[in-house]
Amino acid sequence: MPNLKEIRTKTKSIKNTQKITKAMQMVAASKMRKAQERMEATKPYAHKFRLLVSHLANANAEYEHPYMIGRDSIKRVGIIVVSSDRGLCGGLNINLFKRAIKLSKSYEDQSVEVDYCLLGKKAVSFFNSIGGNVIAVKTDLGENPDIDDLLGSVKVMLDAYNEGKIDKLYVISNEFVSTMRQVPEALQLLPILKDESEEYSHHWDYIYEPSPEAILEEILVRYIESQVYQA
Repeated sequence: MPNLKEIRTKTKSIKNTQKITKAMQMVAASKMRKAQERMEATKPYAHKFRLLVSHLANANAEYEHPYMIGRDSIKRVGIIVVSSDRGLCGGLNINLFKRAIKLSKSYEDQSVEVDYCLLGKKAVSFFNSIGGNVIAVKTDLGENPDIDDLLGSVKVMLDAYNEGKIDKLYVISNEFVSTMRQVPEALQLLPILKDESEEYSHHWDYIYEPSPEAILEEILVRYIESQVYQA
């Protein structure tokens, strides 16, 4: 049976541990709050950009950009998977990977091959263990990622689409609902889908300067980059 001195030593040790874990909790809460603020700050921009592109996709344009034209035959798709670099985040990554595998299998069952672009160490580790054709990787984005850090990986996927190596492009990420709930979602980036909602039931066109080709090329590439950055 422990004596009084051992009990006091144990009690003091537990109290010291409580102080450390409390400090860690406060630091983690502060980091998460800042991450949420950065996410919320970019959300309106990404939403408005998606709205703009939906308008463009529904316009009666004389020129249709290749990103807005669906392909008759789908032989290979590209999937950008956005995960975390670290663990200890519950089912955040596991649910994300389940969604990615579900989407992949739906195409593989149709004899369509899948290429992956992996953002985050956990995605790299997962697909290293289960296999998959990975053509682009980016890790260590940090707590405050810069869009420039993503451009190289996104360009690999856009180049593959431009060259006809992939016929569709998706991004899969967790949609933030609340601190305790994040929902994995798959967004089709290419080809850009027309919005069939009532809001876009009428059609129009725009005046482009200097030309539709130059403007749309710039806008649509920036649109893809913004959606991946928001994810």
